[in-house]
Amino acid sequence: MPPSSDAFLAAFAERADANLAMRFDAFVDLALYHPKLGYYAQSRPRVGYGPGTDFFTASTSGPVFGELVTAAVVQLLGSLDVAEHAFVEIGAETPGGVLTDVAHPFRAVRTIPLGGTLEISGPCVVFSNELFDAQPFRRFRFREGQWHELGVGLHAGGLQEIDLGPADPDACGTPLLTALVNGYTIDAPVAAAQLAGIIARQPWTGLFVAFDYGKSWRELTEATPAGTARAYVRHTQSNDLLAQPGQQDLTCHVCWDWLSSTLEHNGFSKPQLESQEAFFIRHAEKYLAAAIAADAAHFTRRKQSLLQLLHGTHLGQKFQVLHALRSARGA
Repeated sequence: MPPSSDAFLAAFAERADANLAMRFDAFVDLALYHPKLGYYAQSRPRVGYGPGTDFFTASTSGPVFGELVTAAVVQLLGSLDVAEHAFVEIGAETPGGVLTDVAHPFRAVRTIPLGGTLEISGPCVVFSNELFDAQPFRRFRFREGQWHELGVGLHAGGLQEIDLGPADPDACGTPLLTALVNGYTIDAPVAAAQLAGIIARQPWTGLFVAFDYGKSWRELTEATPAGTARAYVRHTQSNDLLAQPGQQDLTCHVCWDWLSSTLEHNGFSKPQLESQEAFFIRHAEKYLAAAIAADAAHFTRRKQSLLQLLHGTHLGQKFQVLHALRSARGA
C-alpha cells in the first residue's frame, strides 16, 4: 500500500474519534470530498483517455452520448412540451456537461458539480451520469454469526481497516439478514439513496434519468461476497481502498431498489431500469437509425462511439439507466 500523505493523515486525525477511528463512509467522504485534499477537489483531469486520467465513462464518447440522451429524453417526455423543461445535470465533470456542443430543444441547460448546492424547481429533466456511485458507502462484514460494521483507523502512522463491533440491524434502513458465508461483505450505498431523496424532494416535475452501475439489494446481499467497492487510478482497478487517499477514486455499486423506492415515495411513476444498450435502442431508435444510415459506408468516429456506448462488451451492459416521470399535480 502506498503511504498516505502527511496532510491527509492530519485531516483524518482531526475528524476521527478519540480512538483515531471513523466509520468507513466517513473515510470515503474525507478521501473524495475534503475541500482541499479530496479526490474530487483535485484540478487534474480524471475522465478520459489522456495521460493522468483514471477512468473513462459514457461522456468520454463526445457529443454522441449527449445526442443519444437528448433523443431518448424527448421520447420519454411524450406529450409533455420539451421546450418548457430545463435540462439539469448533477455531477457534471465539465462546465457544459453532457450537452456540450449538442443541439437541443430544452428551455435551458444547467450543470451542478459534485457536491454543489441542489436547488431544482419547475419542469425539468434531471440527469446524472455516474453520480450515485461516487457517494460514500458504509461497509459491513458477517462474522461470528452477526454483522459487524467496518471502519478505518490510524495506527503507527498508517491507515487500516478496523472492526467497529456489531452493527445496528437497521443501519441501512433495510434489514441485514443472516449471511450464509462467514466473511461476506456488503458495501452499502446509503449516501446514494439519501442523495436521491434530496433530489426527489425538490419542487420540480418532469423526468429523472440516472446512468450508473448497480445491483438489487438481493444481489448485494447474496451474489457479491467480497463487496462491490473498488478503487481506480490511472485506469487500473484495485481492491486497496485505503491506498493513496485523495489520489484515487473510490466507488461502489448503487442499490437500484433503494433509489426506485425513494422516487416512488416522492410521487414519481414506477421507475424503469434498463441496460444502457436497451435504453438507447428502445428510446433513441430514430437517432440510431439515422446515424447508422449516414455512416453505413464508413467507419467513422461517431460509429466507433456508438459501438462503445451500445455494445454489450463495452459500456452497453456495464451501465444501467433508471428513469421515472413525475407529473405536475392535477396534470
